[in-house]
Order: sequence, then C-alpha cells, then structure tokens
Amino acid sequence: MNDQLILLLETATSSCSVALSENGKIIAFKEANERNIHASHITLFIEELMIKKGKKYSDLKAVAVSKGPGSYTGLRIGVSTAKGLCYALDIPLLGIDTLEAMASGLLAQNDIQDSDLLIPMIDARRMEVYTGIYQRDLKVIEPVSAKIVDASSFDQFRSKNLILFGDGASKFKELFSDQNNIRFIDFTNSAKDLNFLAGRKFSNAETENVAYFEPFYLKDFLLTKSTKSKA
Repeated sequence: MNDQLILLLETATSSCSVALSENGKIIAFKEANERNIHASHITLFIEELMIKKGKKYSDLKAVAVSKGPGSYTGLRIGVSTAKGLCYALDIPLLGIDTLEAMASGLLAQNDIQDSDLLIPMIDARRMEVYTGIYQRDLKVIEPVSAKIVDASSFDQFRSKNLILFGDGASKFKELFSDQNNIRFIDFTNSAKDLNFLAGRKFSNAETENVAYFEPFYLKDFLLTKSTKSKA
C-alpha cells in the first residue's frame, strides 16, 4: 500500500501555513502569522517541507486547501496554489471548510467536554465575523454565516458552555465578560487543523473539480440591510 501523503494549505487568515500529512500524521509544517505574505511565502514553504522530508512532488496523493470563508486575497492565493499543483500532478483536490477545520484543530489541542459548543470566529469587520456553531463531534448547530455580534447573539445557548476562538473572537471578550457560560481560547489558524478532515475526505473520495473549484468567499453576506426605517 502506498503512503498517503497529503499537502495541507491554510491561507484564509493572516496565517500562511503549510503542512505535510503522511498516513494521517503531520510529519512537517511551516507557518508564519503575518499579513500580506501569502503570495511571496507559500510556494517557498511548500518547497522547504518537500526537501526537508526528502519527498518528491510525485509522492503527493492529494492537496487539501482551506476554502473559506476568510480573507479574499489569502483564499485566492491558497486555492490557486492548490489547483495548480493538482492540475500539474493530476492528483485530487480536497476543499476543507475553514471554520470546521478550526473546530477540528481546537479539539486536537484542548480538552473539550461533550456538552461544549465550539464557535470559531474569523474577523470580518468591526463587530462582524465569519462564524458557525459546532458540537464536539463537529455536527453543525448553526451553519457558516457572516454575523454581527452583540450581547444577545448567543442568548439561546445560555444553558450551554460556549467556546469562542479564532482571530475574530478576542474583540468580544469585554462584551461577554459578564456571561459565565462563555470562555475564550487563544487560537491561530494552521494547516495542521485540516489534517483530520482532509484524511476523511480523501478516504471517502470527496474531491473537488480542479477546473471549477472556487473559494467560499461568503460575498453574499457582505452587504447588510439597514435597520433604520426610511422617512
């Protein structure tokens, strides 16, 4: 049986992150958390990892990429890189939901209780974030959306312990300081977070059409209707 070598790419936020997964285990990764470096660094990171582990590009069985939502420019660069590799190597492309990958990554790093709800957040603008709500088994409680968060946003989950994390979460610490059921965990997006979901998609042959695959920009949610009544 050939080794299952998958390249993982994460560029949906300020994190430019690349990892190699072999038979379900991360064997190498390289990342930097700095804005506007994706275009200049991602291919260098990939090349560095391949050389470091003594791998040839022909050894790759698939490329998994964080598909969004997130930064328009970051997503475009990550997906373009993934598609280029898949096309040139004639290997499958695996599109991984960014927020689900964040939830999966948090579970791998922290002791999460069965009753906890996971709320990954990617900063959008002002009090808006890209977010969703997941159970510990990654079942979706609320689907991905662009959400303007206020003090009552999670009132329906008062009986649950909520974990907010991601680069969009920290700006709400003061807002929810009096809600004891809400806690925050520091979290930075990483290509390593894609590992479990990528392995599952590869095993189930849940692949993307390389020619037509596009990032999930969530553009339809960027325009919000005013709540002010017109005279």
